[in-house]
Amino acid sequence: MGLVGVQENGNGEFGLSIGTKNKYRRMDSEVTEDFDDGSHHHHQEKRSSSTRKYVLACAIFASLNSVLLGYDVGVMSGAIIFIQEDLKITEVQEEVLVGCLSILSLFGSLAGGRTSDIIGRKWTMALAAIIFQTGAATMTLAPSFEVLIIGRFLAGIGIGFGVMIAPIYIAEISPSVTRGSLTSFPEIFINLGILLGYVSNFAFSGLPEHISWRVMLGVGILPSFFIGAALFIIPESPRWLVMKNRVEEARTVLLKTIDNEAEVEERLAEILLAAGTGSTEKYEEKAVWREMLSPSPSLRRMLITGVGIQCFQQITGIDATVYYSPEIFQGAGIQDKSKLLAATVAVGVSKTAFILVAIFLIDKLGRKPLLYVSTIGMTICLFSIGVTLTFIGQGQVGIAMAILFVCSNVAFFSVGIGPVCWVLTSEIFPLRLRAQAAALGAVGNRVCSGLVAMSFLSVSRAISVGGTFFVFSVISAISVLFVYALVPETKGKSLEQIELLFKDEHEWQGSEVELGDVVHLVQKQ
Repeated sequence: MGLVGVQENGNGEFGLSIGTKNKYRRMDSEVTEDFDDGSHHHHQEKRSSSTRKYVLACAIFASLNSVLLGYDVGVMSGAIIFIQEDLKITEVQEEVLVGCLSILSLFGSLAGGRTSDIIGRKWTMALAAIIFQTGAATMTLAPSFEVLIIGRFLAGIGIGFGVMIAPIYIAEISPSVTRGSLTSFPEIFINLGILLGYVSNFAFSGLPEHISWRVMLGVGILPSFFIGAALFIIPESPRWLVMKNRVEEARTVLLKTIDNEAEVEERLAEILLAAGTGSTEKYEEKAVWREMLSPSPSLRRMLITGVGIQCFQQITGIDATVYYSPEIFQGAGIQDKSKLLAATVAVGVSKTAFILVAIFLIDKLGRKPLLYVSTIGMTICLFSIGVTLTFIGQGQVGIAMAILFVCSNVAFFSVGIGPVCWVLTSEIFPLRLRAQAAALGAVGNRVCSGLVAMSFLSVSRAISVGGTFFVFSVISAISVLFVYALVPETKGKSLEQIELLFKDEHEWQGSEVELGDVVHLVQKQ
């Protein structure tokens, strides 16, 4: 039947059904030996379908905050052209305006870990939307550069909350077998937001310069209304409920997200054990940070993997490529404004289209193969952009090659390191540390993003745009070695099993083989 069949079969550890006897049976079922009874099978199938739809809906609603981040990144690349003309800002102010979002969002991410442990994952998402909305409205109405920065400050903090909490929430609510695909949703929505931002630039570029950028930024307020509505539909994370000793509520949520009652009890027992609620251990804020500052060998491995992959995602220059794609294309020879914005729409389309490839493959091929394809492909593309801008220069060939390699670079990013880095940081940490350790990863991501975005123009002036891309290609080559040495395969394992994987280095090395055996076993059935 292959792996597709596996995913359809339910939500066990590997979603694995061997022969005709199912590994689990419903606790309240009166069927004993005759487990393959038609009506029971139909009931299980119907329930399985409804839980899949429910989890999918939760993942989509939780990812809506990511549209805001993506839209802001995409729209600013075009809006900055008009802001420059309207408010007469300097190049340094332009760099600060574009790059400060990432630096500011790290404060949101830092606060988000603690906030989500106190008020819950769900209401942290609500808070993120409210803060962002206020910032977007302030930017839209800004009469000066100073007010624009205040709006950017609020938007950055809102985005910081949003980007760190969505993958954690989705990882905590998803069954093991589809967790990779579902936790990639925020990355899809970031890409969708970037694409909408580019389209918005293109659509409103014909308006007078003092109105066009305000309309472009103002449209970003709209997704927040959908987020508000979503909060009345999605449940709280079962793992957070267990941390707060609300075990019955957690069981109710698990019954909605896992289609097998026996497995619900098994999963609940694992979560209780991981949360330390089954013993006298108490969840303490002080203890969390103390543990992270002087980590055990296994936690140190987790932190190096989680924070490292987040930093590599950004220092390979993806935000510079997205924010400053008009400047890159100008360097290749495109001068007309609307043609520049049309070329950036092509970048947005590639970035969004290829994220879908990752969604379909992440739970089939695994995390590590996608990371290899992505990092090696990006290294080649970044080097090629450097060659194009440095040696080929302006002209039709230069323009065609620049567009091809920039689009290929963002496509390779979307296939692997873009979504996989968020999947990994939301699944490798133990429950008691998950929110705050993932927040630390998000901070690393945002700091690197901000440094790249705020220094790109200055570095490009010093060593040329082509030279900057040669530097990015070297960093990308190092990221290939990082993936090889420090990222384990987590496909198909429960969050609690992944925690054990880091405790045993030998098991880490053997994890690919072990999972390969499972695939082989399933395909033989």
